[in-house]
Amino acid sequence: MTDELNLFDLPGHMIRRLHQQSTAAFVEYTKAAGFDLTSVQFAALSTLAKAPGLDQATLAKRIAYDRATIGGVIKRLEQKGLVTRVPDNEDRRAFKVSLTPLGDATLAMLVPVVQAVQSRILPNLSESEKAEVLALMAKALRPAN
Repeated sequence: MTDELNLFDLPGHMIRRLHQQSTAAFVEYTKAAGFDLTSVQFAALSTLAKAPGLDQATLAKRIAYDRATIGGVIKRLEQKGLVTRVPDNEDRRAFKVSLTPLGDATLAMLVPVVQAVQSRILPNLSESEKAEVLALMAKALRPAN
């Protein structure tokens, strides 16, 4: 018999568990505040607020999301009246996406909720430990040289 693995010694397992904890907290807080948005939809709205008129492929890249499925995210946001999609004048296959006034107002109301939920994601860590974890995660996500 091979040595048994302790799942809690595996980074992949721990990252998955933290993702579950983060997602559950996000859903709990946003639903309680009356919003029906996913964390990916929030990331898209937040990014579009800073860079209106992005094409879908660039948006997907900026939020580290799959290009093949970003269209569904944008479609749902469009159905909720939060974004508009218009064909790109230079590339008719591409769409430029921008927040609507409702999207901008929704994001403004959502930001404090998302800020509040952050305390639930790593609840057992001190502020300095949270900063250290964030720094290590950022380092782990940097491209290898």
